[in-house]
Amino acid sequence: MAELDATPENERAPVLVSRSVVLPVPVAEAWRALSDWEAQPGWMRDADSVKVLTPQREGVGVRIAVRTRVLGIPAFTEVLEVVRWEPPHRMRLAHRSFVRGHGEWTLREPATGDPRWTLFTWTEDLALDIPLVGTLALGAYRPVMAWLMRGSQANLQRLLAAP
Repeated sequence: MAELDATPENERAPVLVSRSVVLPVPVAEAWRALSDWEAQPGWMRDADSVKVLTPQREGVGVRIAVRTRVLGIPAFTEVLEVVRWEPPHRMRLAHRSFVRGHGEWTLREPATGDPRWTLFTWTEDLALDIPLVGTLALGAYRPVMAWLMRGSQANLQRLLAAP
């Protein structure tokens, strides 16, 4: 296991959104899709573009710049850094901009044990570096985050199901 982040996993930021979905491909194929950085805007609703900032494209320390849309409008670029890399099962990224916290993707076979499918869980625990106002703003935005996550996962399902 490769890990860079010193933040304890049980120390969560003020806003937590998590959702699981079954993908119609094996775990290794789902991992390849998730770690194809530049292809993420093709399924991730709030990503306008993704650029890898580091020479390496895999593993702990990879940094990416994500041009993020808010309400459909490209609004800001956020830098994320891979802090945990356990292919093909777990990837954890730290938000390194004014948004703080972590996003984590876990992949495993579903409870049925069918290796043709993957249970994909996406968790975001976020905070803004503005005391009280940041927590209130993210709390108000939480339903939008959940909607974006749900739509992004549905887009990924459709993309992976396509021949």
